[in-house]
Amino acid sequence: MTEADAKQLIVTIVKPLVAEPDKIDLQLVKEGHFVNFNLKVAPSDTGRVIGKHGRIVQAIRTVVYSVCRDDSYRIRLNIIND
Repeated sequence: MTEADAKQLIVTIVKPLVAEPDKIDLQLVKEGHFVNFNLKVAPSDTGRVIGKHGRIVQAIRTVVYSVCRDDSYRIRLNIIND
């Protein structure tokens, strides 16, 4: 799976969860052996993406990490709160 496919997968999962889907911003940053996907949503939607005790974001990470199995780099999904 390419990085563009992983980015599309994350957006597809997050879009139905938020009230303002037009404010979804997903940036890809490469750092050494890691590929960081930095996800920004509207401040009112941050809690919806994280969920109670982080359960929703952990489920999203599980799906993305299991689909993107490439030994040359590791993927991180970060929720950025401004």
